[in-house]
Amino acid sequence: MDIKQLQTFLTAAETLSFTQTAQRLDYAQSSITAQIKTLEQELEAILFERLGKRIILTEEGKRLQQYAEKMLELDREMKKAMSNKQEQVVLKVGAQESQCVYRLPSILQQFQQAHPHVKIIFKPVHTTAIAKELLQSGKLDMAFITDTYQETAMLHRERLLEEQLIFVSTSKDRREPLVASHLSTETMLLTETGCSYRNHLEAQLQQENSMPLQMIEFASIEAIKQCVIAGLGITFLPRMVVEKELANGQLEEIPSTISLAPIFTDIAWHKDKHMQPCLLDFIAIAKEQYKILGAQKRA
Repeated sequence: MDIKQLQTFLTAAETLSFTQTAQRLDYAQSSITAQIKTLEQELEAILFERLGKRIILTEEGKRLQQYAEKMLELDREMKKAMSNKQEQVVLKVGAQESQCVYRLPSILQQFQQAHPHVKIIFKPVHTTAIAKELLQSGKLDMAFITDTYQETAMLHRERLLEEQLIFVSTSKDRREPLVASHLSTETMLLTETGCSYRNHLEAQLQQENSMPLQMIEFASIEAIKQCVIAGLGITFLPRMVVEKELANGQLEEIPSTISLAPIFTDIAWHKDKHMQPCLLDFIAIAKEQYKILGAQKRA
């Protein structure tokens, strides 16, 4: 087994086509087939199931995929260390929009002061399931998961903060405490389908057999806030995203008797992840900043 074979395997696992793999790597297709066959013989495992012209990654292939990605990453690090070349390091971080906009700027500012040459790429992570998939596939180095608690095998998770979710409306619209049955006469302005706290609210309302009169979906939290301020309906958001509008009187919290399980923000990464020093620093800074936020909430 050598690095070339692992690179060929990973490319085939991505394209699910020996033809496309040969084109991408500039090999003859027969060479691709031979390399995969050699790997299968050495590992005594079938890595791809061949269905006519299609190939599908087997469970053994999926396991090898995780190890192959780590081995190629170590190979790149070794070559970089031996050549003393300054290659830009990239961290891939997952988070919801609310975390990116309202919680992470202070973390990024502190991290970039310590690691100015590290590039950070953020990817949207709306639920635990999405975070788990991206972390296990190696498409993310770490993630901030904002959701109800769910078991996540293969991931290391640490609790950062409990998030407070509230109903809000325009401050001009004084209201009695909101119960589920009231929503049958309300217009709800909500985040996109798939967002963890929207999923949580809809599941609870379905149990109580009471859904809003109308639901309008937005891709942007800022758009939701401006439309609520304009009197188009009510919304359900983390308190952190509306604190400014609550303080200046543009929005008002609606008391509610609707029972919802708590939402938490956790920090997570694959338990077998190779932890680069800059990634360890990013995690340490994030945990410290969230600790400060938690103390401020309790004060």
